[in-house]
Formats: sequence, C-alpha cells, structure tokens
Amino acid sequence: MGFGDVVQQAIHAGTGVPRLYAAAIRIGLGPAGAVEVLRISQAALSAAATHGRGVPGRSNALRHFMWQAALTARFGADAARSIAAAQESGTPNRRDSRVDEHNNAAGQAYGAEHADDLAGLSPSEAMTSLVPVALAMWEAGELVWVRPRR
Repeated sequence: MGFGDVVQQAIHAGTGVPRLYAAAIRIGLGPAGAVEVLRISQAALSAAATHGRGVPGRSNALRHFMWQAALTARFGADAARSIAAAQESGTPNRRDSRVDEHNNAAGQAYGAEHADDLAGLSPSEAMTSLVPVALAMWEAGELVWVRPRR
C-alpha cells in the first residue's frame, strides 16, 4: 500500500460521520433520524471493537453485520442499504468494500427478520442482543473478511 492509498483511506475514514449524516438526511430520516443513525453506528463500532479484537477481520465483519441489522430493524432495508452505500462510496479499497457489502447484506437480512425484537431497543441494547448472533455467524463462516495482500 502506497502513501497515496494511506491518505485516501484516512480521508475516507475521516469523512464517515458527515457522509452517514448526509445520507440519512437525503433519504428522509430528518435530523433526529440522522443522529440515531450515528448513535447506532457508534454502538456497532464500540461493540465490534470490544468483541471482535484478537482475530484478524473479525471486528470489521461484526461491525458491519450489527450496524446493518440494527439500521434495518429501525429504519427498514431500503434506508439501511442507502446508508451502507453512502459509507462505501469513495472507498479506496474495492476488495474490502465487497466484503463489507456481504456482511451488510447478512445484517440486513437478520435485521428484517428480527425487526420486532430489535427496533424498540436502544443502540447499546441492540448491540448486546446482536453480539452473540454476530459471533456465531463469524464462527460458522457466514461473515467474511479480506486477507491482506502480501
């Protein structure tokens, strides 16, 4: 990975919050809904960091699955897909983005199937409910990751 790639990744990461907020506004969630998208995103990031560390790729896979499951349960599959697409737009790493899309789709399917159970939970409660599901899916090989190129 060259210096330009590192810079592109840093810019993409640093613009995540405004990109997600703008996507939520664009699809009609309003300011309160956009803030809820950010709260869910932060809760997924925190839960994945806590429960995914120590195994390459696991934290990212868990984060995308839980994030999209909670967003789908709360706002519907179309909104979750739009927010995920906004997150992936402009990414400098297409291989990683394809993996994220796989894990996002798994989360969307789970969130749609379990919307009644998840929709009324706070973001942290939703993550508490989703962590064991995400870990089981990781262990079963249903969530995936990108092995770095050598």
